[in-house]
Amino acid sequence: MDGATESRRATWLSAVSAGLQAGMLGVCWMLLWLGVSAVLQGRSFWTAENLMASAFYGEGAIHSGFAGRTLSGLALYLLIYSVLGALFAMAVRDRLPRLRVFLVSLLFGLSWYYLSFGLLWKSVMPLVALLHSAQPTSLGHVIYGAVLGRYPVYLPKPPAPPITADAGVEAPAAEPSVSETRSETPEP
Repeated sequence: MDGATESRRATWLSAVSAGLQAGMLGVCWMLLWLGVSAVLQGRSFWTAENLMASAFYGEGAIHSGFAGRTLSGLALYLLIYSVLGALFAMAVRDRLPRLRVFLVSLLFGLSWYYLSFGLLWKSVMPLVALLHSAQPTSLGHVIYGAVLGRYPVYLPKPPAPPITADAGVEAPAAEPSVSETRSETPEP
């Protein structure tokens, strides 16, 4: 195969980079949803981040409002979900059509919710598993998965093939000159 016609697959490094970007954006949207839903429930906007901060500070991180400890919970969310995005994109790369990538990423986000909040956090961070709001958090993970499913947008585009004269486009025929037209016409 010629280098110009060879299809380029996403390298693992470009997939990791695209997944990090999509994961970071996805977790920001998820946290925005979690904050808005917490306010609608009459709780603090920063409830999810404060719960995640309990990994470092225990029950001392559980309070209403924003504090210095909230930043550690926010950072932990950003780290975990960005890495998850990178791992997802590295596993999928550009092997699936975009619609399937979107559907698989929704399933991935929801599966991560059930795995982490149902099993993992119960042993590592029991306060998170116990005090989180299940319905808004599961919907937040669907939002995360939806945004993560757009990671192919962040993959580098393959270079456009060079345009050459012999690429199947014919050059327009030259018009005959005046002297050629005279020699072709018969003399009476």
